[in-house]
Amino acid sequence: MARTVKPSESGGAVCCRTATPPKLGRGRAREYARWFKALADPTRIRILNLLAANRDPVCVCDIVKHFPIGQPTISHHLKILRATRFVLSERHGTFMYYRVNRNCLGEFPRAARLIMDI
Repeated sequence: MARTVKPSESGGAVCCRTATPPKLGRGRAREYARWFKALADPTRIRILNLLAANRDPVCVCDIVKHFPIGQPTISHHLKILRATRFVLSERHGTFMYYRVNRNCLGEFPRAARLIMDI
C-alpha cells in the first residue's frame, strides 16, 4: 500500500502548483485545430505548394495532372482546404479554379505565437 505524504512530513512542500489557465479560448483553439488538421495531409500540403507557385488561379484539371490520384480525390482535398479558407475557388464556365488565400499567410505566425504564448 502506498503511503501518502502529508505537507507537514515533507517540510511543508506542496506536491503540485496550480497551473496558469490557457490564454487561448476554446473557439480559437477549435479553429486552429481545424487548420492543422487540414494541413496534416501530404497531398494537401503539395496542393497548397502548387497553388502558391502559381499567381493565377489553377484549374482543377491542371492540378490533377500533377498527382497520381483521381479528380474526385483532388476535389475532396480542395474541399477541405476551401473549408478552412486556405484556398479560394471561382467558377469559369464548367471548370473550377483555385488559388491560395494569401490573407492566411499572416495568420500562421500569429497562431503560433498565441498557441506557444510568445
